[in-house]
Amino acid sequence: MGKNRITIHDVAAKAGVAISSVSRVLSGHLDVSEKMRAKVEAAVAELGYEPDHLAQSLRKGATNTIGFMIRDITNPLFSIVAQSAEHELRKAGYSMILINSHGDLDAEKENFALFKRRRIDGVIASLVSEDSPYVRNTINELGAPVVLLDREVTGLNASAVICDHAQGVKQATADLIKNGNKKIAFVSGRKDVFISRNRIKGFEEAMSDAKIKVDENFMRLGKFGEEFAYEQTKDLFSGKNQPTALITGGIGASTGALRALKELKLKPGKDIAFVALDEWPMFDVLTADLSSVYRDPEEMGRQSARLILDLIADEAPSQAVVPTTYRPRSSSKAVVHA
Repeated sequence: MGKNRITIHDVAAKAGVAISSVSRVLSGHLDVSEKMRAKVEAAVAELGYEPDHLAQSLRKGATNTIGFMIRDITNPLFSIVAQSAEHELRKAGYSMILINSHGDLDAEKENFALFKRRRIDGVIASLVSEDSPYVRNTINELGAPVVLLDREVTGLNASAVICDHAQGVKQATADLIKNGNKKIAFVSGRKDVFISRNRIKGFEEAMSDAKIKVDENFMRLGKFGEEFAYEQTKDLFSGKNQPTALITGGIGASTGALRALKELKLKPGKDIAFVALDEWPMFDVLTADLSSVYRDPEEMGRQSARLILDLIADEAPSQAVVPTTYRPRSSSKAVVHA
């Protein structure tokens, strides 16, 4: 026979206090004297008591669980965001369920249904699309607060962590123009999400400021994945009208574009100016000194955790803005060929 489980009754008996007093101490209730708190905490430590979270959940109608839905779990940036969020949530007594939507709308819908069945207390989500028909209804009917990562959905009662992508992309584009580039290609994901719209805004503003017309043939928008960027980069350099500079939106897109450039024997910083949006240490393996637009994934995770905890505490929905910073290195200094 194993050792009997230590209960709240045992803690109360050990501390010489009422069960209700133990409960108030363990739940962090403010109306508890320091003397009472010390007695209960000493008894908990001595007995090795661990709260029965399942029983607590049944009583409170809460699961102390947050759902975290990532569009693409293979993206290293989102791994850091999720890890940072989980660290903050764990400190607040919550566990986290991580789930991937594979960039697929049907999978995303199924994930929300799963979260609803699990009766999670809140959801942090990087949506595949902001304007798919089911999004508003599904989230509004979820029955739990939601924080969106880099997404804007109108008519939704949710908080959001938004990155100021336009700021960093505008700086990067202006630097490419300063280095003599006018034929700048932009390879990134679908236009129906905030991150792409915001990046394009910064790009177009810099081009407009320099009185350079955007060549629509150089705007390759569709998917954030590696294969899409690989194919589009290959196509950009297949004809006579070729760009002298390339901006790639996201780690997957940057990886695919760099792979294509390597096959084409075009070296960033020498044959083509190159700027990656988002950073990944492995880029150093693919090419040295890559210029980039940086956003802090750990801060994104911290802010998403803070916002979901605020919503659980019945605070009004709000928005946290994370800045982006352009980091120029040698890859954006290529000699411009006529």
